[in-house]
Amino acid sequence: MSHVGGFHHDPRTVIRVLVDVDSKVGEQQADKVEKMQGTRPRVVGDVREILDSDDVQIVTCATPNHWHAMIAVWAMQAGKDVYIEKPISHNVHEGRALVAAAQKYGRMFQTGTQCRSSLACIEAMKFIADGNIGEVNLARGLCYKRRKSIGPLGNYPIPDNVDFDMWSGPATFTDPKLTRQRFHYDWHWQRHYGNGDSGNQGPHQTDIARWGLGLDRHPESILTYAGRLGYQAERKDPTYQDAGDTANTQVSIYDYGDKTIVFETRGLSVNDSADKEINELFGSNRGNKIGVVFYGSEGYVIQGPSYETCRAFDLNKREIRSFTHNSRENGSLNNVHMSNFIDAVVARDASILVADAKCGHLSAAIAHHGNTSYYLGEENRVSPDTIAAAVEKFASRDDDAATLERTLQHLRDNGVDPESDMLSLGPQLTFDVESERYTGNDAANAMLTREYREGFEVPSPEDV
Repeated sequence: MSHVGGFHHDPRTVIRVLVDVDSKVGEQQADKVEKMQGTRPRVVGDVREILDSDDVQIVTCATPNHWHAMIAVWAMQAGKDVYIEKPISHNVHEGRALVAAAQKYGRMFQTGTQCRSSLACIEAMKFIADGNIGEVNLARGLCYKRRKSIGPLGNYPIPDNVDFDMWSGPATFTDPKLTRQRFHYDWHWQRHYGNGDSGNQGPHQTDIARWGLGLDRHPESILTYAGRLGYQAERKDPTYQDAGDTANTQVSIYDYGDKTIVFETRGLSVNDSADKEINELFGSNRGNKIGVVFYGSEGYVIQGPSYETCRAFDLNKREIRSFTHNSRENGSLNNVHMSNFIDAVVARDASILVADAKCGHLSAAIAHHGNTSYYLGEENRVSPDTIAAAVEKFASRDDDAATLERTLQHLRDNGVDPESDMLSLGPQLTFDVESERYTGNDAANAMLTREYREGFEVPSPEDV
């Protein structure tokens, strides 16, 4: 409905159709749209029903992640422009296909990284580029965001009003069909459909990190240590098995040769954090911390806790500049971002877009690279000393030992003993940024794509 609100806000658009495989949700939201714009959109359960509709020029997609690329490819092949929520892909192969399809069909493609339309972020990134905090070759993305257990693994019924065949789409059927208590949203934490918080919250922050570091390419090397830990301690039940299988604690290090991005995910309690430096920059030691820290030779720039706020500090952590996007004066980020897309649609000029398909692909792929390292090393549960030895050898501009120690302390603060309930250490991956394939790792290359169901295959870039 944030997409509905954004398009409704722009007088150049009218909402003609809602597509939802949950018929109850579709009809309920159609009632709201009718009250907003005076006309009721028709409700359908299969996006293919509207691809040939002459009264539809734009397809906007906020489905679960595993559907994003398929909908976008079909829509662009049908001559529609597309607004696709982050992450635009479930894997690297899909992102490559979207870049190729946008170029082949001349369609406007906007990624839902609304931070690209934030005046605060725009001005702060220019502040960095102009050298105001010196040389900057390290950015740290943070997703310190409490995520409770999604319940025990089990076979739960599909809601009667959901077409599960269509909901599954490109993903193979699960057996049992559903392994989570809450059908909607909690798919984020099952890798068959979602990408964890590294691919949920992460693309916003890693997109800003790439932007501020001037990186318009993939990383060259990747290393991840991670795990889904702490829920047994919370429930005081050592046999408890959560239905999620994505990491709730994850550190991924991305080496770009001359620069580094680190992304940290913390899904356990983040109250009373012992992270002194980060607390000083964000101004609090309690509660969620969502943002990016840029480390310069002469100071810091912080994005967060919202996309409407950025701040610059000197090396003594004294604030020297603030940047703000005032939604009341300049429009909400959601509305501004969608209007930027509509500007490009009307002008037929992709250069107007602030977050095109390539932008979305590179930022989503960061999550895919990190998760690939984790998934390949998931069974390699090791001691903190083993992780410390691995990060010491990895090319990085971060103090990787300090980052590891902060992560271990976070686990201890949540009742997890990392010496016994160990993190997994993924293999170091090397990525060829030209061919977009991993070097010397067939298992990693197999994870560039997925097994698609017949009729829902996302084509290769050459075949879009």
